[in-house]
Amino acid sequence: MNILVLGSGGREHTFAWKISQSPLSKNLYVAPGNSGTAEIATNINIGVTDFEAIKKLVLDKSIDMVVVGPEDPLVKGIHDYFLNDNTLKHVSVIGPQKEAAELEGSKEFAKEFLYRHNIPTAAYESFTKETVEKGYAFLETLNAPYVLKADGLAAGKGVVILNNLDEAKAELKSMLVDAKFGEASTKVVIEEFLDGIELSCFVLTDGKNYKILPTAKDYKRIGEGDTGLNTGGMGAVSPVPFATDEFLNKIEERIVKPTINGFEKDNLPYVGFVFIGLIKVGDDPKVIEYNVRMGDPETEVVLPRLKNDFVEILQAMSNQTLDTINIEIDERAATTIMLVSGGYPETYEKGKEISGIKAIQDSIPFHAGAQIQDGKIITSGGRVMAITSYGDTYQEAIKKSYQNIEKLHFDKMYYRKDIGFDL
Repeated sequence: MNILVLGSGGREHTFAWKISQSPLSKNLYVAPGNSGTAEIATNINIGVTDFEAIKKLVLDKSIDMVVVGPEDPLVKGIHDYFLNDNTLKHVSVIGPQKEAAELEGSKEFAKEFLYRHNIPTAAYESFTKETVEKGYAFLETLNAPYVLKADGLAAGKGVVILNNLDEAKAELKSMLVDAKFGEASTKVVIEEFLDGIELSCFVLTDGKNYKILPTAKDYKRIGEGDTGLNTGGMGAVSPVPFATDEFLNKIEERIVKPTINGFEKDNLPYVGFVFIGLIKVGDDPKVIEYNVRMGDPETEVVLPRLKNDFVEILQAMSNQTLDTINIEIDERAATTIMLVSGGYPETYEKGKEISGIKAIQDSIPFHAGAQIQDGKIITSGGRVMAITSYGDTYQEAIKKSYQNIEKLHFDKMYYRKDIGFDL
C-alpha cells in the first residue's frame, strides 16, 4: 500500500519507523515530516490542515491510507473531508471524524461525555465571559489547588493549576475576559484537583472493537522533580511499574469499555487511537482528559514495544476487523528522553546544528523538531529529539538513553536528568 503520515514530530517519525518495517508498505510519504522521516520516507512540504494540498497529494501518489498524527486536522474534520469527496472516500483515514474529535477539541464536550457514561472523573463546571462571576463563586466552593482548563485547543498549554484562590480568580478573568488563550479560552472548565500519580492508556478502535496498547507515563514539566512550566513532554516510560494487573483491569472495565460503548451509543464515528490521560487516586483510576491521537513522547515508547506488523493493525482498524488481531507486546521496558532547545517552552532559538547522531548505539533517535538544511541536521522546534532505549528494567533502559545522549550535541541543548525518578 501507499501510505501517508501527517505530521512532523517525534510521534510521526515513530509511526513512519514502524510502518516502514512492514512488507505491506510500498511507498511511504510524510507531510511535512522532519530529518528523521526523510531517511525512511519521502517528505512532502504540506501543512497538516491544508486539506486541498493533501487531496492533490493523495490523488497524485495513489495513496491508500492516511495516518493522522496531530489533533488539529482531526478537530478540523479531515476524516469527514475525505468521506464527503467522491475521489477520496475510498482512502482509509486513521483518526476519528470531526464530531468524535471534539473529545479533544472541547474540554466541556469531553466532561459531558464522561458524566453521561458514568466514567470516573473530577467534578467540574464550565464558564464563559458572561458567567465569570459564577466562576469566582464556584472556585470558592473548592479546596486548593485550583484547576482551570481552556475549553479549546491551546497547544498543550491551556491548563493552569494554582494554589491561591485570588490568583485562580485572576487567572479565570485573564482566560475569559482578556482572552489569554484566544479562541481556546472563550469557555473555561474549572475542575476539582485530583491528587495522585498520572499515566496514559492507549486504545486502538475500529469503532466497534478495541485493543489496549501498553501503558506509559510521561513527564510534562520542564524542570527536574516535576517543577516549572508544562511542556509537550520531556520523556516517557513504558510499562508503568505501579500499574498492576488488578489496576489495569479497573482501567479496562471502568474506563475503556464504557468509552468505546459510549462512541456507539452517542453515534460518534471513531476509527483511530484513543489516548486516555489517567490519574491513580488511591487504588482507583480516574480520567483527566481524552486525546484523539497518540501521545508524544509516549508513542516513542509504546510503538517500539509493539511486535505486530503495524500496517496490518491499521488495516484491521479501517476494515472493522480489529477483533481478529492478537496484539503482541515486547516484554522489555522502553524509555525515552526528550532533548529540547534552550529556553523551551518559552522563547528559544532554531537552526542549531545537531552532531553525534551517527555515534548512537543501542538506542533509537526519534527526530522531532529537526530538519535537514544544506546536508546538516539542524534544530527547528522546541522539542528536538527523543532518545528511546530498551532494557530488562526501565532503569536499565533509562541508563542507555542517558549514555547515548552524552554523544549528542547542539548549542543550548537541555534535557531532564531525572526521568523515571518518581517510580
